[in-house]
Amino acid sequence: MATFENNNKQFSGGKRYKNEDITVYWKPSACVHASYCYRELIEVFDPSRRPWVDMNGSTTDKIIEVVNLCPTEALTWKWNDEKKNESVDKDQLNHVIFRRPELMDSNETVSNEQPASVKIMADGPIVIKGNFTLTYEGNSKEIKESIISICRCGVSDHQPFCDGKHRKIGFCD
Repeated sequence: MATFENNNKQFSGGKRYKNEDITVYWKPSACVHASYCYRELIEVFDPSRRPWVDMNGSTTDKIIEVVNLCPTEALTWKWNDEKKNESVDKDQLNHVIFRRPELMDSNETVSNEQPASVKIMADGPIVIKGNFTLTYEGNSKEIKESIISICRCGVSDHQPFCDGKHRKIGFCD
């Protein structure tokens, strides 16, 4: 397996961006362009710039705050100092459990009793996160500790799932 020490390196399925404190991971295949990142912190996340992430554009705390807003976890982060990853408090752990399951104690589990969360993205898909069964057109799909995006615009080539075409057609609520 390759190691990554420079700022803008590829990883399986995406890119890594580093500053002194954290590494931000971007997985384009999970991105539904909810736009929280660049609406909240254009100094760091600017889709008109290449590379589009500038980790020197703001403080680490602000970058973490904005990355945590990503509804599909296309953007995730972790501390560069592995010892800090071990001491993430429980509130933060609950937020990043899907991003970094290695932070869970071996005795911890994600309860199947927890309900799924549903967000309707403005001018975009329905994002469902958690443990549930999705039934559609006679098919059934078991979703475990994951996130899916359901198309609302009607033009996705992968119905019922969102493929991002709502942005291309200018879908509005």
